[in-house]
Amino acid sequence: MPVTFRAIGHVEAIATVAIKARIGGELQKAWFTEGQTVSKGATLFTIDARQYEAALRLAEAQLAKDKALLVKAESDIQRYEGLVKQDFVTKEQYDQIVATAAALRAAVQADQASVDNATLQVAYCTINAPIEGRTGNLDVKVGNLVKADDSTPLVTINQMRPIFASFSVPAQLLPQVTKHDGNRITVTASLPQNPGPPEEGTLTFVDNAVDTATGTILLKASFANKDERLWPGQFVDIVVTLGEEPNRIVAPAPAVQTSQQGQYVFVVKDDQTVELRTVKVDRMDEMEAVIDKGLTGGETVVTDGQLRLVPGAKVEIKSGLGGTEKRP
Repeated sequence: MPVTFRAIGHVEAIATVAIKARIGGELQKAWFTEGQTVSKGATLFTIDARQYEAALRLAEAQLAKDKALLVKAESDIQRYEGLVKQDFVTKEQYDQIVATAAALRAAVQADQASVDNATLQVAYCTINAPIEGRTGNLDVKVGNLVKADDSTPLVTINQMRPIFASFSVPAQLLPQVTKHDGNRITVTASLPQNPGPPEEGTLTFVDNAVDTATGTILLKASFANKDERLWPGQFVDIVVTLGEEPNRIVAPAPAVQTSQQGQYVFVVKDDQTVELRTVKVDRMDEMEAVIDKGLTGGETVVTDGQLRLVPGAKVEIKSGLGGTEKRP
């Protein structure tokens, strides 16, 4: 008998990235259509780069100029070293040449930093996807001016594969979950009113504290989502399977009734009359109840109309739910 529990889950993207421009300029081109899946590194947008390319050329020219001046200054140092020893030039003149060369070295370093920055600005004119995922609504249209780090993103990308589903369970179930910690715990997610098979995934996260307001603990499961049936924001029916318990008596959940004296079922005897039997239920979900005490495998129980029954009443057996099982 599988040890399972159910919950309502909320689908979340593992990664959501709001794409923003790092520089300002005219948005020249969008290389994708809204809602398209893009791969990591794919080009998304192009911003007019002409002013940044001009700034790069200017920085490169200044670097080349100062490098040439530095070469001359270093040559002058070598030449003045001999002249100052022969007293053809003063020590002050030599020191001035050395200082000029030092200033030019610093200028070359500053020029190189300007070139690096201008190169980066040109690179920022091409915006690439940092993750693989599905694009959303294109918030800024081609031809508009965009600002650096604007509050409105150009587009938002949600990673769809794999994807998370988060859900909360009563804190009483925590020992059962942690007991299987380290083993693969299977989780399925079903879409309400969807006839397709459930998505199968794995429990990947157990929160480190119980929510004192609700008495629940947050769990997350990861799903491959190859067909992208799960979308961020959806609600799903979650079933967590912790393992198997051998030799358990299982009855249909509708058979179990509750009175002031506790839980009970009506058992159908061989003469088609019913017997009220008190049972001890270990756990129960919408479909099945695991019985600790009160039933044996193979007995038939009533699953409908119990309010009209009294012990000893005759019943008619119809096909459908009603049998108990002893599951290995």
